[in-house]
Amino acid sequence: MKFFEDIEIGERRLLGHHTFAQDEMIAFARQFDFQSFHVDPEAAKRSLYGALVASGWLTSATWMRYFAELNAREAEAQRARGERVPALGPSPGFENMRWLKPVYAGDTVTYASEAKEKTASRSRPQWGILRTYNSGTNQHGDLVLDFESIVFVERRG
Repeated sequence: MKFFEDIEIGERRLLGHHTFAQDEMIAFARQFDFQSFHVDPEAAKRSLYGALVASGWLTSATWMRYFAELNAREAEAQRARGERVPALGPSPGFENMRWLKPVYAGDTVTYASEAKEKTASRSRPQWGILRTYNSGTNQHGDLVLDFESIVFVERRG
């Protein structure tokens, strides 16, 4: 993790790779998005997708998992080196979330986040506001998920 001042615009972080398993896709969808093409392989064959597909919410939640895990690993490494770890503040939200291509069982999605814009907070001088472009790309190089997010990042001051 970096302090606000140390983040470079255009800096891209590879968050990780995830291979989606059919059982995982169905379990998630049964609980949160029980449309037939997410929970029933036979019904999915008759859908416009032609096979079972992951819920877009699963692909998004998986992005969040990898984002949080990378931040935790980086913070642990910083503490081990005796460095101060900057606080990551709340997020006022995200914009323009798009599920661009279906994610099928067996697909591997690579997640990334890129710094797009930084603004010092006028009302909270200890924080900066970071806007990022976030993505998921499948093993064929196809963009399957993207969105913009905003997060408060601690300033060094």
